[in-house]
Amino acid sequence: MIFKDYNPLEKKMLQIMDETGTIVKPELMPDLTDDEIKEIYRLMVKTRETDKKALMYQRQGRMLTYAPNLGQEAAQVASAFALEKRDWMVPAFRELGAWLTRGAELEMIYLYWYGNEFGSYVPEDLRILPVSVPIASHLQHAVGIAWAAKLQGKDEVAITYFGDGATSQGDFSESMNWAGVYKAPTVFFCQNNQFAISVPRGIQTAAETIAQKAIAFGMPGIQVDGNDIFAVYAATKEAVDRARRGEGPTLIEAYTYRLGAHTTSDDPTRYRSNDEVEEWSKRDPIDRLKKYLLSKGLLTEEEEAQIVEAYGKLAEEAFKYVEANGETQLEDIFKYHYKEMTPQLVEQMEEYKQFLRERGEI
Repeated sequence: MIFKDYNPLEKKMLQIMDETGTIVKPELMPDLTDDEIKEIYRLMVKTRETDKKALMYQRQGRMLTYAPNLGQEAAQVASAFALEKRDWMVPAFRELGAWLTRGAELEMIYLYWYGNEFGSYVPEDLRILPVSVPIASHLQHAVGIAWAAKLQGKDEVAITYFGDGATSQGDFSESMNWAGVYKAPTVFFCQNNQFAISVPRGIQTAAETIAQKAIAFGMPGIQVDGNDIFAVYAATKEAVDRARRGEGPTLIEAYTYRLGAHTTSDDPTRYRSNDEVEEWSKRDPIDRLKKYLLSKGLLTEEEEAQIVEAYGKLAEEAFKYVEANGETQLEDIFKYHYKEMTPQLVEQMEEYKQFLRERGEI
């Protein structure tokens, strides 16, 4: 059991594979087949290539403000890979890899960042809540879902993703406390990417680690190397399993780094150095897994190039669909507040249409 050997007060981070792709803790290697490891790699590359395309489209003025995922692919993909189909995922806004791993269509994701309300629609069989931009408020939704599943005797777990900045919000403490008291089957997954927009983790909290905050709420906490897929998967799988057994929630701190900007409206050069970014670039999660796969003969450079090209084309096709079908209709602004429009909304819509007619815009 990993959690028994990794006391968060000892500031001991779980790492199974180091930056060179070498397995340093073979006794802790999770039960993943070669095909599953390669699938995680493909999902990480898919995340990066679709992320790069989204950033490009935004810079071209073809997409709205976007939150890049560069450098956090391992934390997202490996954690989501540990879930079962029946489990729930409650994301914030920087979980592209987790969305793709859970089976979300790229067109739907791009629609969201394009500004179309249908980008928040999730097919019922996916069990993913829509993007949540307010910091930490969605943690309570995750606990509510998990607690409801427990009350109904359902064999379901809820995982929720958030950043280091969210741990300073009251919603974080309330959610952790409730989950701890009622042993709600919840996995709190903190992507500690070192910055809450421009606020560095060092002045976000006086705690030595975010993981140790779990102790106050009566649950296990663990800090893992967020760029190591094996460490992330192993910790998440154990947290999911113990939640499913009725043993309550877990806090996982994935220690990683946001290599890009907070969003496309952000200029990270104003609050961090290029040297720091360069040092973290050497810990690139995709490069690390690639080295492992190459050393095991599970991947070739040619195959890797084909994977990159294929996902680049997939992203281009997805965005073609979005640009052809993603324009928001005027009525959609009013139609989806409730199942049926209230009289007030109908009146507002007609007033706005009249306003646009007078301006000659419709």
